[in-house]
Amino acid sequence: MAQRLLKIILPANHQAQALDLLSDQDGLNFWQEESAQGKFVASVLMDSGFSETIMDLFEKAFSHVDGFRLVLLPVEATVPRMEKKDTPPDIVSEHKQGKEKQIGAERISREELYADIVDSTQLTHVYIALTILSTVVAAIGLLNNNVAVIIGAMVIAPFLGPNVALALSTTLADTKLGTSALRTLLIGILIVLLLSAVMGYILDAEPHTPEIAARTRTGLSDLLLALASGAAGVLAFTTGISSALIGVMVSVALLPPLTVCGLLLGSGHRAQSFSAFLLFITNIICINFAGVMTFFIQGITPRTWWEANKAKKATRKAIVLWSVILIILVAVILLF
Repeated sequence: MAQRLLKIILPANHQAQALDLLSDQDGLNFWQEESAQGKFVASVLMDSGFSETIMDLFEKAFSHVDGFRLVLLPVEATVPRMEKKDTPPDIVSEHKQGKEKQIGAERISREELYADIVDSTQLTHVYIALTILSTVVAAIGLLNNNVAVIIGAMVIAPFLGPNVALALSTTLADTKLGTSALRTLLIGILIVLLLSAVMGYILDAEPHTPEIAARTRTGLSDLLLALASGAAGVLAFTTGISSALIGVMVSVALLPPLTVCGLLLGSGHRAQSFSAFLLFITNIICINFAGVMTFFIQGITPRTWWEANKAKKATRKAIVLWSVILIILVAVILLF
C-alpha cells in the first residue's frame, strides 16, 4: 500500500484540540511542525487507505474554522520503513461497518480520487487532440486490417477518465461532475464519429474487412470485455496505480466500434454502421454499470450523512437501471 503525508493546518488556538484528536488514534504516526502567522501545523504519515478517515475526522471537527486546511501529499519512501499496521481501533469505530472499512483501506481517499478524476474530465486542447489522433490511427488500422495500428490508437485514446467520472458522479450523486464528464465524453464521441465518417467517405470503407466486420457483431464476450474494462478502470483510479494500460482496455471497448460506425456511415453502409453503434452503446452501458458497482463495493460515499443517503439512493437506482438494460441486451444477443 502506498503512503501519504497529511498536513493539518489550523489557527494556533486550536492546537490542543487537534493534538488531542490525533493522540486518540492509537498507532498513528504524527508530529508537530514549526508554525508561522498564528498557524498550527501537524503532519501525519500513514498508509493511503487510512487517509480518508483521518481527513473526514478533521473536516468534521474543524470545517467551520477559518484558516483550516488539509493538504495530502504522496510519499515515495521513508527511512526507516514503516511497518504495516492494522487500522487503529478508534478509526474503525468511525465506520458503521467493519467490512466497508476493510475494503476502503485498500484504496486511496475520496478527496484524492475526486481530484484525479476531475482533472480527467476537463475538455482541453490535449483531450481534443488525442481524440483526433487516436481516431485517425484507429481508422487507418481498421481500413488496412492492421491489428498493431489499432492497438496503438487505443493507447492514446483519452476515454478512461470521462467514463470513470460518470460512474463516480452516480456513486456520489454529484451532478456537476456528471455533467462535466458527460459533456467531455459526448464531444469526444462526436469528434470520433464525424472524423471517421469523413475518412470513410473519402477512403470508401469496406464492411467485409475482417477488423471492421468484427465490430459489427455483438456477443456475450463483448459484454464481458466491457464489464471487465469498467471494473479495471475504476480500480486503476481507486488504488492509485498507473491508468495508462487500463485505459487501453476501455478504449478497446469504445474506440474501434465507434470508429467503425463512422467509417461505414461515411461509405454508405448504414445497416452495418448501426450494428457497430449498437456494440458501442452496449459497451458504454457495461463499462458504467461495472464502474458504479466497483465504487459501491469499495464503499465510496460522500462524507456527510445527508449526502450519503442521497448518493446511496442514486447508486441503487443506477444499478437497477443498468441491470435491467444489461439483461435486455443479453436476451437480445442470445435470441438474435
